[in-house]
Amino acid sequence: MSEEGRVIKSTGNFYTVVTSEMEKVDCILTGRYRLEDLKSTNPVVVGDLVVFDRIAREKQGRIIDVLERKNYIIRKSSKLSKTYQVIAANIDQLFLMATIAYPKTFPEFIDRYLVTAEAYSIPSILLFNKTDLYDHTQFGYLKELMNTYTKIGYPCYAVSSLNKNHLIKLEKLFIDKITLIAGNSGVGKSTFINTLFPDLNLKTQEISNHHQKGKHTTTFVEMFPLPCSGYIIDTPGIKGFGIIDMENEPLFHYFPELFRISKYCKYYNCIHVNEPDCAVIDALEKGEISLSRYKSYLSLLEEQKDINNKYRK
Repeated sequence: MSEEGRVIKSTGNFYTVVTSEMEKVDCILTGRYRLEDLKSTNPVVVGDLVVFDRIAREKQGRIIDVLERKNYIIRKSSKLSKTYQVIAANIDQLFLMATIAYPKTFPEFIDRYLVTAEAYSIPSILLFNKTDLYDHTQFGYLKELMNTYTKIGYPCYAVSSLNKNHLIKLEKLFIDKITLIAGNSGVGKSTFINTLFPDLNLKTQEISNHHQKGKHTTTFVEMFPLPCSGYIIDTPGIKGFGIIDMENEPLFHYFPELFRISKYCKYYNCIHVNEPDCAVIDALEKGEISLSRYKSYLSLLEEQKDINNKYRK
């Protein structure tokens, strides 16, 4: 008899599925799903609702179907690749963690992640971590970044994951939610989770002192139940984030501040690069749009063109 459950852990071709009775079943994937979508490096992901059959022992099963996803976070395997990796599915909110230093998270990385979340209607919150390490100049830059993203509409929090008092105000945001924690390697995702929910006891590691780059601590995606009736998804840190083709809507639709202003452009098909009477460019020149955000937009736009040109040949 087939049963339904949610995937809470994925390691290679093996999956841990939890049932509505909170029973954990170790599952494998049928051949049909392994071959169904060759563009995806992982057809079943953490957060997926699946149908499975028991096999051999009671605690083992075979996934035979994946139910429709309400959303997901997805990234390209590389910038010019047509293959992609689904990071997690059926997410209520994204907590994107960034650091001003130790290591530095670049604005373009933040923007790439936010664009993908916008494309799949996932609310995003920015956590700027490691405030205990910053000097006066770094705090000034932090304030600028937080002002930029708050103005757009993204809630921003400056925290030190080593200080529980910094994080108490965030606890209520996790109640009855499936929350994905994402960010570069070394920004402190696992430390943040451990400080807020110490019973999870996730493995942590210091960043490289020589290169000031993050080390991978989490090696696979895993979902953990929380005492507040929610779930938290811990993800491996990544150093790059290539977006997939945004074919349904023009790219600027996923930059909320560009989209809001675009209705004042003279031409309906304006892409906000060098068109006359472009309201977006006018707002940029007046300082109403962040230059770093606009640069991220141009970078992604150029990347889309490169991909399209490559696969037309």
